[in-house]
Amino acid sequence: MVNAGAMSGSGNLMDFLDEPFPDVGTYEDFHTIDWLREKSRDTDRHRKITSKSKESIWEFIKSLLDAWSGWAVMLLIGLLAGTLAGVIDLAVDWMTDLKEGICLSAFWYSHEQCCWTSNETTFEDRDKCPLWQKWSELLVKQSEGASAYILNYLMYILWALLFAFLAVSLVRVFAPYACGSGIPEIKTILSGFIIRGYLGKWTLLIKTVTLVLVVSSGLSLGKEGPLVHVACCCGNFFSSLFSKYSKNEGKRREVLSAAAAAGVSVAFGAPIGGVLFSLEEVSYYFPLKTLWRSFFAALVAAFTLRSINPFGNSRLVLFYVEYHTPWYMAELFPFILLGVFGGLWGTLFIRCNIAWCRRRKTTKLGKYPVLEVIAVTAITAIVAYPNPYTRRSTSELISELFNDCGALESSQLCDYINDPNMTRPVDDIPDRPAGVGVYTAMWQLALALIFKIVITIFTFGMKIPSGLFIPSMAVGAMAGRMVGIGVEQLAYHHHDWIIFRNWCRPGADCVTPGLYAMVGAAACLGGVTRMTVSLVVIMFELTGGLEYIVPLMAAAVTSKWVADAFGKEGIYEAHIHLNGYPFLDVKDEFTHRTLATDVMRPRRGEPPLSVLTQGSMTVEDVETLIKETDYNGFPVVVSRDSERLIGFAQRRELIPAIKNARQRQEGIVSDSVMYFTEEPPELPANSPQPLKLRRVLNLSPFTVTDHTPMETVVDIFRKLGLRQCLVTRSGRLLGIITKKDVLRHMAQMANQDPESIMFN
Repeated sequence: MVNAGAMSGSGNLMDFLDEPFPDVGTYEDFHTIDWLREKSRDTDRHRKITSKSKESIWEFIKSLLDAWSGWAVMLLIGLLAGTLAGVIDLAVDWMTDLKEGICLSAFWYSHEQCCWTSNETTFEDRDKCPLWQKWSELLVKQSEGASAYILNYLMYILWALLFAFLAVSLVRVFAPYACGSGIPEIKTILSGFIIRGYLGKWTLLIKTVTLVLVVSSGLSLGKEGPLVHVACCCGNFFSSLFSKYSKNEGKRREVLSAAAAAGVSVAFGAPIGGVLFSLEEVSYYFPLKTLWRSFFAALVAAFTLRSINPFGNSRLVLFYVEYHTPWYMAELFPFILLGVFGGLWGTLFIRCNIAWCRRRKTTKLGKYPVLEVIAVTAITAIVAYPNPYTRRSTSELISELFNDCGALESSQLCDYINDPNMTRPVDDIPDRPAGVGVYTAMWQLALALIFKIVITIFTFGMKIPSGLFIPSMAVGAMAGRMVGIGVEQLAYHHHDWIIFRNWCRPGADCVTPGLYAMVGAAACLGGVTRMTVSLVVIMFELTGGLEYIVPLMAAAVTSKWVADAFGKEGIYEAHIHLNGYPFLDVKDEFTHRTLATDVMRPRRGEPPLSVLTQGSMTVEDVETLIKETDYNGFPVVVSRDSERLIGFAQRRELIPAIKNARQRQEGIVSDSVMYFTEEPPELPANSPQPLKLRRVLNLSPFTVTDHTPMETVVDIFRKLGLRQCLVTRSGRLLGIITKKDVLRHMAQMANQDPESIMFN
């Protein structure tokens, strides 16, 4: 027998379906929704409300409330997502600094907040204040020396291990779905797939708490991707409060698309970029109405986050930059080179990370998630602490890499001088602090870059919340800063070269290394995710660098071209395929010359389809068929001899229909004939009362002919969100094509493993 797949089309519903009844209107776990049916149900519901609104004032008010319920949901999502993001930012800031010391005046203050209240702190030494003490100062009253360094080193490692252990334990015990980025699963859910509990209240709570812990532990991960998951959990929660969305999975996914936009809005302080991210990257169905509501949800979320002001700078953007020199056309060449690097890095990361995750799934390593997290955390902390660029949080590192070198800049990135030897300290230069040479700065950056590349491969995908945006940006920012310093040195020492002659005067700062870091960050993030338009918008919203759109666009496009040359899949699509989710990507192209008859089932040598006849099967026959199979629907034909298609009956409506008929209608027994026609069939005298199920039957199932090109079939599945379609010839049923069959066929055509498609 062949799995008749899930349900498609939107036939009429039975009368009792309008009444409360168990198991009706819900989909089973790991199944795909019927987009056409959900849309038809919403249209019928809206038509009914509109017609009743003219009957009385109360019905008119109810129609208004129904119309505005969508905006109310968006408002609630924005408020809760913005509040949670603000709390997470404040908690991460405090717990990250807790690894190095504590504030004596108020232990819940971070380092920066502690020094704000100090009257003895100057702007130049704003990170130094007597109220903040490192662990060595607090425990052994020493601030310098080998013993103080070792004690601070050990405390850093212990705090990191504690945070990571708590996070992985909470995820494992209370909410297994709280691990990972969440974006691959969000993309799959928005395409119509059901994963029960993934957007539940426990997942929301545990992911919020553990996200603070893992980011504070210093692991090479970010909170931005998981914040999209958190926002979608908020959207799912508020959807359950309104019947308009709780009883319609299609409408619920419109809310989740808007929630994803709000998640990116609070993650980066980029409301417009969040809307574009939802449209370009995660949403499967994005009507114009959803675009407006996504914009509103992102606006409310950004306003809420701005009101909380977690960064303490009265700005919404995370990495605000203010460069003092413009960029020049000659710099497009290094910008494009950074795009090439981003594409190569994206390809390397995807292949290595997927190989490691596959090894984790197929070996005993996957059975010990706690030990894996502890081991990676220990290695990260031990290696990261000695290097000043890896010791601090990744967000602080990116912010420093993006910044320009001003007169009061105390960063080691600016503690070098443009001299012929490039090693002389800068004590003799007015208004510039003493520091290290450029070789030392470049060497430390190179070591930090290599470490970040390697450790991120093993970190992403562990059983803890783990985002990829910030680590990818950090890799690109370090590479970009190194390129920027190199170009700056060339321009300073060889300003008479033809490429520098027109725009670089002797002794002038004509190159901005921070801009190269920003471009490199965009290139690497684009290489990993394959984003383009939304990436550029997020980057200029993230930094406030509106005038640097052209370099960002050049790097993003180059990065995507280079990465696509080695494979079309981004990291999220790769993890979707690794997990075996039935996701039909709208961006994939199918150009093979195959027909529907090549893909449909049953194939030659297989048993025939399990079908229902329109008037010759008893209730017992149907119940036996349902019990012996796990198919989600059955084609209905005139008879087994003619095989002429009548319609399609869904399993999830047949079962409650028969159960309800036995309870409500007298005379319905196992021998009762079940018929799908308007008039009952001719039955012998004294026969049991027949059962009419015409209202269950979908009279317009989607059909194709056996000679329909698979290119057309794939396009139909994508654009209509079908679960299955029937294959006919001259009205006679030949077979069925399910979404799983389409995905398996596409995998075979792409020389991939067709058995990687796990779910129905």
